[in-house]
Amino acid sequence: MKMDSGLHKKALRLSYITVVYNILEGLVSIFAGSLAGSIALIGFGLDSFVESLSGGVMIWRFRKHGQISEEEEEEVETKAVKFVGYTFFVLGSYVLYESIRKLLVYEAPEGSLLGIIIAIVSIIVMPILFYSKYQTGKSINSRSLMADSKQTLACVFLSMALLIGLGLNYFVGLWQADPIIGVLIAIFLVREGYTTIREGELCRC
Repeated sequence: MKMDSGLHKKALRLSYITVVYNILEGLVSIFAGSLAGSIALIGFGLDSFVESLSGGVMIWRFRKHGQISEEEEEEVETKAVKFVGYTFFVLGSYVLYESIRKLLVYEAPEGSLLGIIIAIVSIIVMPILFYSKYQTGKSINSRSLMADSKQTLACVFLSMALLIGLGLNYFVGLWQADPIIGVLIAIFLVREGYTTIREGELCRC
C-alpha cells in the first residue's frame, strides 16, 4: 500500500514537472517566435501551453486520488479533456492559417538561434519525462498517465521537426522551411484536438 501511495506521489511530481516545464518552454518559444516572426516557434509554444493544460488534468486527478469516487473523477476528467481537445483544435486552426498566409505573401522569418536551443533542450528533456511517466503509469495501472506520457513523446517528434525547420532557415537561409513546419505542427494540433474530442481521452498518439 505504501509503495502504491509513493508511486501516486511520484506521478503527481512528474505532472508538476511537466506543467512547469511546458509553461516555461511555451513562454520562451512564443517570445523567440515573436522576435523572429517564426510561426513554427509560436505554434510550438502554443502546443506547450496545451500540454500544460493536459498536465493540469493529471495534477487534479492525482491530488484527488482516494478523496472522491471513481465516477466523480471520470466525470470531471471527461469535461477537462474535452476542453483540452477544443483548445488543440482552435490553436491548430490559427497556426495553420498563419503558416499558409506567410507562405503566400512571402513573409520570411529571421533565423532564431534561441529557437534552435529550445528545440534541442526539448529533445533532451522530453524523452526522460516520457519514460518516467510511462513506467509510473504502468506500475499504478493509470491509463491517463500512460496516455499523457505518449503525448510527451509526441513532443519529441515535434521538437525534431522544429529543429529541422529552424536549422534550415538559420544555417541555409531556406525560410520556407519555417512555415512548412508550422503547417505540420498545425496538422498535429488539429488531429489531436479531433481525436481528443471524439474519444474523450487525452492523446493516444
